[in-house]
Amino acid sequence: MSSPPTAPSRTTAHRRRPAWAGRNYTLLTGAAVVTNLGSHGALIASAFAVLEAGGSGGDVGLVAAARTLPLVLFLLIGGALADRLPRHRVMVAANALNCVSQAAFAVLVLTGHPQLWQMMLLTALCGTGQAFFNPAAEGMLLSSVSAEHANRAFALFRMAMNGAGIGGAALGGAMIAAIGPGWVLAVDAAAFAVAGAMRAFLDVGHVADRAPGGGLLADLREGWVEFRTRPWLWSIVLQFSVVVAVVGAAEAVYGPLVARDQLGGPAPWGLALGFFGIGTIAGAVLMMVWKPRRLLLVGTLCVFPLALPSAGLAVPLPVWGLCAVMFVSGTAIEVFGVNWMTTMHQEIPEEKFSRVSAYDWFGSVSMLPLATAVAGPVESAFGRTSALWGCAALVVLGTAAVLFVPDVRRMTRKPAPPKAASVPTAAAPGPAAESTGVSPG
Repeated sequence: MSSPPTAPSRTTAHRRRPAWAGRNYTLLTGAAVVTNLGSHGALIASAFAVLEAGGSGGDVGLVAAARTLPLVLFLLIGGALADRLPRHRVMVAANALNCVSQAAFAVLVLTGHPQLWQMMLLTALCGTGQAFFNPAAEGMLLSSVSAEHANRAFALFRMAMNGAGIGGAALGGAMIAAIGPGWVLAVDAAAFAVAGAMRAFLDVGHVADRAPGGGLLADLREGWVEFRTRPWLWSIVLQFSVVVAVVGAAEAVYGPLVARDQLGGPAPWGLALGFFGIGTIAGAVLMMVWKPRRLLLVGTLCVFPLALPSAGLAVPLPVWGLCAVMFVSGTAIEVFGVNWMTTMHQEIPEEKFSRVSAYDWFGSVSMLPLATAVAGPVESAFGRTSALWGCAALVVLGTAAVLFVPDVRRMTRKPAPPKAASVPTAAAPGPAAESTGVSPG
């Protein structure tokens, strides 16, 4: 008797992905692709929604700050909850909140002239969702990856995620120019709905039950001990508190203003962000085959090129030149990102990972609300060009300082443990930032 028609198709589909890429890895990657398609365009759309409503550069900064302030306020709570509750449920709830807030933002833009306070409130709700989502998402991904395949898995995940960002940014810029920012925000809301539905099917059967803790504050203290006793961890997080702040101000505030005044509108800026995404894909492809021994030294050296976009906007470079520096910075930050995730996977216990990740996120974005809020006043006081050169200088100085930390220079890749000690691939074999990318996921 011949096999049922569906059997070969299932077998073929299973063979198309690596043996280590199980159910959870596939769902997490697919959901990240969906959300990045929507979110990269929505970041541009929110800035131009403010400008089209008559807002100034300072107003754009206030709306960007409203997104990141609750991210800072609730990250630590989100990390503690993600180590106590099923992580996939935290992720789905956060996606639902993001969906509702972006849908309401879209309706306001499409039906009239939104007020500044309304846009700030809705972006604040979106930031709150991200505060609970990010630590849970990184913990879920790390628990689904075996040490043997971690470098390749992280690179492939980030390549897929950032590849979606290319289309999202370029399509978002084009859609804003053609039909306005409201529809781009509506697409982002739909993307959060689809991604949340996908994450609801994650399998957590392989994750051990969490032992009862001593309460939320005790969990946070335990996470803080894990964080502060690792100089390589807190020094790089301190570095990124500066880097993320100035890069975020340049991309969220100054980039759209330069695009409006000197590049011809949102489409060229969307194209430049798209080239950043192409660069991240190139970096991920590189990291699929390259496993540098000194993880953090190589990663830190690759943070220096993040000064290039701010410098390019300060000149300002023509569109093709800006695309080139965005490509280089995207490639470099992806090399850092894969090395950073590999180091975290190697050094941090799984049962404490979300809490440590929350301190990582908290420190990295802690100065972002202030930077975006003061971007407008700084431009008024010193001029846009001087402000952008200042952003570039702070990236270089902060990164150079980290190289003086011995653990950063000496951290090496450890050999993978025996297969019997790795995460079972039958359950779910194989992470900004959001993330540590500057753009959201």
